[in-house]
Amino acid sequence: MPSTEIQTAESQTTKTEFFETVAGKPRLALLSRPASAENALPGLFWLGGFRSNMRGLKGTFIDALAERQGRAFLRFDYSGHGESEGNFAQGAIGVWAAEAFAVFCALTKGPQIVIGSSMGAWVALLLARALADAGQSHRLAGMALIAPAVDFTEDLMWPRLPDAVRQEIEEKGFWLRPADAYGETYPLTRLLFEDGRANRLFGGEIRSFCPAFILQGMEDPDVPWRHTMKLVEHLAADPVTVSLIKDGDHRLSRPQDLAGLERAIASLDERFRE
Repeated sequence: MPSTEIQTAESQTTKTEFFETVAGKPRLALLSRPASAENALPGLFWLGGFRSNMRGLKGTFIDALAERQGRAFLRFDYSGHGESEGNFAQGAIGVWAAEAFAVFCALTKGPQIVIGSSMGAWVALLLARALADAGQSHRLAGMALIAPAVDFTEDLMWPRLPDAVRQEIEEKGFWLRPADAYGETYPLTRLLFEDGRANRLFGGEIRSFCPAFILQGMEDPDVPWRHTMKLVEHLAADPVTVSLIKDGDHRLSRPQDLAGLERAIASLDERFRE
């Protein structure tokens, strides 16, 4: 069972806390904001993207929103990401989804709006499935998905890799990707792709078990808007609203994009109060 003991490095919201999901596993870094005593709004739970960190622009924006509204907000770094312990090369979608489930169950209370960006949207939907299996889907008040990269390892990343790179991953176990826009190299591992196949959501019905609001840029080079519309088709059993941003990129971090995210959360709040 997850341990609920948290070691605090500094203070709430700006100072990192550490959470141990299972003894001996990497400790996860997190930032938490408690709700004010009188607040009845759902808490907010942030799930970042592949190789992102909890202190990014969108996570910081949501924290400021939560502070203004007096509502709870929790964000954390997956193992091997940001300030968390662990080796990125040993991570995979199933590992990170299990961490999200452990953090959600141990450290949040009451209904929550889960906000997932890119890979975080895939993690959010895996979290929804795990909560339903545990009889806890009532904890989901809503879901805001930003450029949802569902099944991205198999559907979006693997097909774009040259044959020689795919062969190297299969035979060697990893390929060291050249420096990205931030000047960093990182491995793409056989584990990442094999685990991604094991956690595929497309191919059957996908459930959010709550109202979902999807924001998608139509100029997104990483997650094409048609990929998102495929997800909408698979979410047929749950209410879904889609906002297509004609000039939006993958990050959706411009002021107007963040304003759209705030409107999406407000819309989910309204649905919760109905």
